[in-house]
Amino acid sequence: MTSTADGRTPQSETARTRTRPPAPPPPAEIRYTGEHSVNPLGDVSFRHLCTRLPSVLRRIWTMAWTLDRSSVLLLAVCQAVTGAAAALSLAFVAHAMRPLLGSGDVTDRLRAALPALIVVTAAAAVGRAAAALAQYADRRLTPLLTTQADSALVEAVCLVESSAYAEDGFADRQEAAEVGVIRTIVMVSDAQRFMSALIRMIAACGVLSVLHWAMLPLLLLAVLPAGVGAVLSARVDYEMHYANVSDRNVRHMMRWWATTPKHGDEVRANGMTGYLLFWYRSLSERIDRRLLAVAPKTLRIVVLSSLAGGFFLVLTWAALAWLASTGRIALAVAATAVVAVQTTLGALGQVVINGAALFHTSLYLADMQTFLDDAAQRAPQRGRLPVPSPVEEIRLANVGYQYPGKERPAVDDVSLTLRRGEIVAVVGENGSGKSTLLRLITGIYLADKGRVLWNGADLCRVDQDTVWACTGLVPQLFAQWPLRVRENVTLGQPRTHDDAPVWEAVDAVGMRTAVDELPHGIDTLLAREVFGGAELSGGQWQRLACSRALYRRPQLLILDEPTSQMDARGEHQIFEQIKRVARDRITIVVTHQLENTKIADRVVVMEEGRITEEGTYDELADGGGLFTELLSLARDRRPNADG
Repeated sequence: MTSTADGRTPQSETARTRTRPPAPPPPAEIRYTGEHSVNPLGDVSFRHLCTRLPSVLRRIWTMAWTLDRSSVLLLAVCQAVTGAAAALSLAFVAHAMRPLLGSGDVTDRLRAALPALIVVTAAAAVGRAAAALAQYADRRLTPLLTTQADSALVEAVCLVESSAYAEDGFADRQEAAEVGVIRTIVMVSDAQRFMSALIRMIAACGVLSVLHWAMLPLLLLAVLPAGVGAVLSARVDYEMHYANVSDRNVRHMMRWWATTPKHGDEVRANGMTGYLLFWYRSLSERIDRRLLAVAPKTLRIVVLSSLAGGFFLVLTWAALAWLASTGRIALAVAATAVVAVQTTLGALGQVVINGAALFHTSLYLADMQTFLDDAAQRAPQRGRLPVPSPVEEIRLANVGYQYPGKERPAVDDVSLTLRRGEIVAVVGENGSGKSTLLRLITGIYLADKGRVLWNGADLCRVDQDTVWACTGLVPQLFAQWPLRVRENVTLGQPRTHDDAPVWEAVDAVGMRTAVDELPHGIDTLLAREVFGGAELSGGQWQRLACSRALYRRPQLLILDEPTSQMDARGEHQIFEQIKRVARDRITIVVTHQLENTKIADRVVVMEEGRITEEGTYDELADGGGLFTELLSLARDRRPNADG
C-alpha cells in the first residue's frame, strides 16, 4: 500500500472526499421574455438621441412647472443670462485682442483694451452668478420631483389590483421603476447642464462663424465622434441594467430577509449564515461578471471615439494655424478664434455628454412612467355604487378564480351564502383555496366567473372602498407595523380623539397588561431596530392584529388562523370575544384547529378549490368525509404532542 507525503493513504483521501458535503448550488438565473424584456435602447442612434431630447426636456419642464413655477422661471432666466454673458464675453475678447496684439506702447495698448476686458470680467461674473442661482433653483426643484415620483410609485403599487402581483415580471418592472425614481435626483441637473452648455455652444459658434466660416464644421466633426461614443456607451450600460434587473431585485429581497432582526433566530439557529452569505456573494458576482464582460467593449468605444475626435481636433488647430500664417485672418482674430474654439469645444463636449446623460435618464424615467401607466390601467375600475348598509347577506354564485400561469383554478364553481349574525368556519387542507375564497369574498380579487353579491350588489359594480370600509381582516400573514401601539390598533381608522376605543380593543384581546408593561405604554414604538422601540412576542403581535380588526367594528369580520401563535389562554379569550361580537356582523373563521369550529354555526370544508361538505360541527364530525378524517388525525396527534 502506498502513502502520500503527509502519511495519508489514497484510500483515506478518497473516503474523506466522499464524506465532504457537496458544494451548494448557485442561485437560479431568472430570465423573462415578452414585451417588458426588450431593451428600448437596443436600436437607438445618435439621430434618435437628437430628435428625442426636445420631448425629454419638455417632459421635465412640465413635471417641474406643476410643482414650483418660480424655480422653473428662475432656471430659464439663468440659462438665458448665461448664454448672453458667454456671447458678450467672446465678442469683447475680440475687441480686446485688437489693441493687445497691435503695435505701440504696451501701456497704451493695455489702456485701450481695458474697457473691453472690464466687460469680459463683468460678463464672467454675471455668468457665475447666474450659474449659482440656477444651482439654487435645481436644489429647490429636485426634492419636490423626487418626492412626487416616489409617492406616485408607492401609490400605484398600493392601488393596483392585487391580481397584478401574481403576474410574471411585475416585481421586476417595479424595480426598474424604482431606478427611475432614483434618477429623478439628477434629472433637473442633467437638463440644466445640457441647456447651459447648449446656450454657451450656440453663442460661441455664432462668434466663431463670424470670425471664419471654416472653423465651425471642423469643430462639429471633432465632437461628433464623442456623441456617437456616448450613445453607444449608454446603450451598453442600459443593456446591462436590463440583464441584471431580475438578479438585483432578488438580491434586494434576500438582503432584507437575511439581515432583518425578525428572522435572526432562524438564520443563526439553523446554521443558515454560511449559505446565505455564499448565495448573496454568488448573486453579486454574477451581476459583476456581466458588468466586467462588457468593460472591454466600453473601452473600445471610448478609445475609437476619442481617436476620431482627436484627429478632427488636430485638423481644427492646423486649419487655424494655416489661416493665421497665410494672412487670411488677422492675428487678433486668430487669438479670438483660439478662445472661441476652446469655449465651443468645451460647450460642445458638455452638450454631447449631458445630452447622452439626459437621454439615459429619460429611459429610466420611461420605465417609471410605463409602470405607472400600466398600474393605472390595473387600478380597480369596479363602479361607483355604495354597498347597501347594513350588510345582511353575502352570496357567492358559481364563483371561480384562476391565478395567472396556473393550470387549474384555485376556487372552482363555489356557491355559498353568508348571513348577518352567523359564524362560518372554513376548513380544509393547505392549498384547498381557503385564502383565495376570502379574497373573493372581500373583493380583493374579482371572480373570473360567477358573481359575489353583497346585499344583492355585484362587487364588480360597487365602489371597493365602501366594501373595505365594512371589512375587518386578520390575515394569516399579518403586518408588524413599525408604529406606536395606538397606531397599530387604529391603523387607517382613527375614530375619536381619545384612547377609550383603543383600550377597549386592547382589552378585548387581553393585551392591557402587556401594553402597560411597555416602556411608554400605548405610545411605545413597536420596532426594536429603532432607538427607544420595543418588540412583542409572536402571540402578542397576533393579538394586536385581532384588536385592529375588532377596533374597526366591521360588518364582515374575517379571521384567518387568528390564534396560531397564541397560548391556550389567549386562544380561548379570542374565540370568546368572537362569539360575543358575532351577533352584529358576518363572521368567517379559517382554522386548522378543528375543535375551534365548535363555535361556528356552520362549517364549510374545501377540497381543491371546491366546497365538498357543509354543516354543523356535530354533523360533519360523524359524516365520514374529509372533516371526519382531519378531526381523527388531530385527535391522534394530540396525545403524542402532550406526551
